[in-house]
Amino acid sequence: MLKKLTFTSLFILLASCSLNTSQKKPNVLLSESLTHWHNVYADGEAKIVDNEIHLISHGNWFFLTKEQYSDFVLEAEILMPDVEEYSNSGFIFRAQTRPHKSGKGLEAYGYQAEVDPSDRKWSGGLYDQGRRKWLHPIHPERSHPDSDFKLNKSPTWTDEKANAYKHLQWNKYRIEAIGTEIKIFVNGVLTTHVIDLKESKGHIGIQHHGSKLYSKSGDRSGAIRFRNIQLTSI
Repeated sequence: MLKKLTFTSLFILLASCSLNTSQKKPNVLLSESLTHWHNVYADGEAKIVDNEIHLISHGNWFFLTKEQYSDFVLEAEILMPDVEEYSNSGFIFRAQTRPHKSGKGLEAYGYQAEVDPSDRKWSGGLYDQGRRKWLHPIHPERSHPDSDFKLNKSPTWTDEKANAYKHLQWNKYRIEAIGTEIKIFVNGVLTTHVIDLKESKGHIGIQHHGSKLYSKSGDRSGAIRFRNIQLTSI
């Protein structure tokens, strides 16, 4: 009888451990290959170089994951190019797609963690691509929050936030999207913390805003580099 009880207890313990293990969601490293990605646009080129993803495009472009994700923590590093032309990037998340306004391919819209090397210094801000535009910080003309935007828990754009991004260096972004709560960190500095109801699930993407040099002459010096893109589903 004792042996039966011992065997039964051991079986239950092993089954429980197996269940707990199966319920754990592993980290996914997205930057070592293009397996997890696809291009829904009629523009843009992505390639792997030394475990980095390099992006170049003619116009504004988001390279999207094939899968959609709901609650997650996304960590990634980005290096912007040393060019004189306008250069901009970001991380789109919980993104949806629709027909591109050009009539060719699709385009993405959704939340975007901004990478802004301009004198404005809004890297780490939250932009609603293709819809409400700037949600944080507030732009005098291009901010259109609606009833889905419930609360900004850190509304002041401080000097610490503005200077968190370091141009021409690798910058680490951390995006936490859990339920209705969204946090963005740049190099460990919390730059955005909001409550918003607009989207609960969608694609993740990395952005190239387009290069005039590339369009004019094929010059690829405006390529944007990404590495150590790691996704943890919650």
